[in-house]
Amino acid sequence: MSNPQIENNFKYHSPKEGQPEKYTAIREKAKELAYLIDKECPNSREKSVAMTNLETAVMWANASIARN
Repeated sequence: MSNPQIENNFKYHSPKEGQPEKYTAIREKAKELAYLIDKECPNSREKSVAMTNLETAVMWANASIARN
């Protein structure tokens, strides 16, 4: 038996027309926020977690574009 969700989530999704520009736009906005966090937040575990979660958000946003 095949599960379409699993099949979709674990396959390679080659970029389609217009997708690379979306990935770039998301990364650029996230980079702006990363620089703001880096500037305004003291070096700490919390800052590291914020940066990690920002990277995670970009990854999932890009996955959303690729998978759907």
